[in-house]
Amino acid sequence: MNQAIGHIAINAHQAMPQGGTILISARNAVFENDSVNLAAGRYVHISITDNGIGIPEEHLDRVFDPYFTTKQKGSGLGLAICYSIIKNHHGSITVESTLGVGSTFHIYLPVHNVPSLEERRIKEDMTKVIGGNVLVMDDEEAILDIVGDILAYHGFTVDFARDGEEALCLYQKTVYDVVILDLTVPGGMGGREAMQELLRIDPMVRAIVSSGYSNDPIMSDYRQYGFKNVIAKPYDLEELGEVLRSVISGN
Repeated sequence: MNQAIGHIAINAHQAMPQGGTILISARNAVFENDSVNLAAGRYVHISITDNGIGIPEEHLDRVFDPYFTTKQKGSGLGLAICYSIIKNHHGSITVESTLGVGSTFHIYLPVHNVPSLEERRIKEDMTKVIGGNVLVMDDEEAILDIVGDILAYHGFTVDFARDGEEALCLYQKTVYDVVILDLTVPGGMGGREAMQELLRIDPMVRAIVSSGYSNDPIMSDYRQYGFKNVIAKPYDLEELGEVLRSVISGN
């Protein structure tokens, strides 16, 4: 969520080349009935407003599309990543904008009903793993920080690679119980190509494919590409622990 809000704040800053104000606010919201994007229930409504140049009306429906951008520099992935993160949290993000006035992004996140201490202890006992040695390949430092903390919680030692070539170099020097490979590395070797090379080095490699884009065909048919399991971003502490445990145990 830090990454998602950060991307929107950066976008707002870039929309105000002459300076301006970014206003971020949050409040509780309750929907009695299902809406187009959200089920009925309690939500936290976060709004991020700038007084920048605004977004043309004909572009509003495309701002969350991967690689769509009107900027001379940039990949256009920032807002697409925001959309993916928030949807994976079962939330919704929309934008409204007026040229010359500014833009407001609206984020709705479902309220989490916190389980009791006893329920949390039971879940922790079920998801903790024995530990091992894990190699994580991802080009985003924020992701590496998060997954490093999660793996440390589960008792793993972790090495990091920023692209496929670095991952291959590390794999030939160290024995790893599991490898986690991000599919997309802009300007570098991604998870699919890295997996092909890993299988040549070690046909028994135990690798997990990871991506923030759940509609990628490799995510739904990962075994065909040699992966043992799949995990979608953003990472969940319990889910990642369960996936790692299943891969290590061979299930």
